[in-house]
Amino acid sequence: MLPAFQFTGPVATALPPSPGSRGRLRSPRPPRPLARLGHLRRTALPGLAVTAGCLVVLIALGGLAGCPAAAAAEPAADWQPLFNGADLGQWKPTPFGGEGDVTVAEGRLRIAMGADLSGVTWQGEFPRQDFEIALEARRVDGSDFFCGLTFPVGKDDHCSLILGGWGGSVVGLSCIDGDDAANNATMRIISFEDRRWYAVRVLVTSDRIACFLDDEQIVDQPLAGRRISVRDEVIPSEPLGIATYATTAELRKIRWRPLPPKAR
Repeated sequence: MLPAFQFTGPVATALPPSPGSRGRLRSPRPPRPLARLGHLRRTALPGLAVTAGCLVVLIALGGLAGCPAAAAAEPAADWQPLFNGADLGQWKPTPFGGEGDVTVAEGRLRIAMGADLSGVTWQGEFPRQDFEIALEARRVDGSDFFCGLTFPVGKDDHCSLILGGWGGSVVGLSCIDGDDAANNATMRIISFEDRRWYAVRVLVTSDRIACFLDDEQIVDQPLAGRRISVRDEVIPSEPLGIATYATTAELRKIRWRPLPPKAR
């Protein structure tokens, strides 16, 4: 975190960051440090005198040549589709036992309500870290989770993002240190509307799992020192799968991309 600055005249004095600047529990995104322009002393540089006025220009131009700010951000890789909207492709219905039918129509993958778990598992290749996966999902019928997205984490582990579990509103990761989404620190309560599409994104790097719902970050889980797993009944979804529980759901725009180096 950048230090705050106290402007006491011509020279800016650095102060330690305030404890109150840390992010709140419900919003795991890191705080954005605020910067203020004050009375800065003119500084001699080769062929350039820096003042508060030209500092604004430098910031607008991305900083001095050679500074990290001057480097152009590397564009994200193109999305690669995992669902073509016409057929299951490399998705296969998951043999949970008592599962509902899986069909494709009008560009949507529909998972019908089963006795308990129903879903699909990806049969093709997929990376194990440094990736982003995204989809849109909605609950059509039922009252439990309409998206249980299971994905690889590192060399051997897997994890599931649960949306709308335990009666319809619990969100979180299953499992962290053996505790499922209803019983670990990633748990939060979100009220979901039936038949409304929700945009879901999951990023997995070497050191964390980050999850977004409609572009709002809902999970930021560090991996160091943590045991990552799935519930036993969801193991058939590994390495990559999408499941529902006693709920009919529809999915579309399922895709993935590798993360650019700066996001790793």
